[in-house]
Amino acid sequence: MATPAAEIDIDAPLVEALLASQCPELAHLPVRVVANGWDNTIARVGDDWLVRLPRRAASAPLVENEQRWLPVLAPSLPLTVPVPWFAGRPSDVFPWHWSVCRWLPGQSAAAAPPNDPVEAARTLATFVAALHVPAPADAPLNEFRGVALQQRAAAVEQRVAAMGAGVDAARVLAVWAELSATPPWPGPPLWLHGDLHPSNMLTLDGRLSAVIDFGDITSGDPATDMAVAWMLFPPAERALFRSIAAIDADTWRRAAGWALNLALAYLTGDDSTSMPAIGRDTLAAVLTEFG
Repeated sequence: MATPAAEIDIDAPLVEALLASQCPELAHLPVRVVANGWDNTIARVGDDWLVRLPRRAASAPLVENEQRWLPVLAPSLPLTVPVPWFAGRPSDVFPWHWSVCRWLPGQSAAAAPPNDPVEAARTLATFVAALHVPAPADAPLNEFRGVALQQRAAAVEQRVAAMGAGVDAARVLAVWAELSATPPWPGPPLWLHGDLHPSNMLTLDGRLSAVIDFGDITSGDPATDMAVAWMLFPPAERALFRSIAAIDADTWRRAAGWALNLALAYLTGDDSTSMPAIGRDTLAAVLTEFG
């Protein structure tokens, strides 16, 4: 599945115009576009700043969610997160909200995995435990994340059918049936990152240093975020992650179901990104543990 086309051509002159009109204290700095993702374009501003702009109308509310909630959550989190330093407003130049954040050094954990998986498991477990606290009633909703696992059944079945010989359909569906039959989350909706995978984490000097891209921030079943254990860790470190994060048996099984569901989604992703490789490794890990 290719990355959706941008609905607005975002280039350096556009970012320069936005800074000049709304954030003039940074307007003197050089601007260069460094990334075009599924939802957002990232422009680096000087050495210390970035501008994050939605590429599509469907992505615009995600930036607003980050602006609203990251300043609330960041003080309690043990890893750096990209708290917006300036919240840009819609204007005649650009129709949606946009953000200025500090540039965070490091590399994607998909490209540069942590050197010490034991330390990384401890660090990430501590992070999710701090994030996963009861969310307020006005927390963002996401129909694809944090929901009851069984609600993803149709998507799983459709992706397996579409992949044909690319997966062992009988084995995948048998594991999915087992995991998705796990009792649902019985507690209150908890805060979730919503899209916690190695490409949304940074490493610096071989250590996990930041969690980025909170566009899918939502509330619900913490198992959605716990799926990262099969994306990043070998079995022993996965067990350590579970122990430190105090994940009960049912939540762990739902997390494996979420990992399977997300792996299939990543496998149908843009081949120019890291996602298909993450999907292959994650699916193999889940099938090895539960299949």
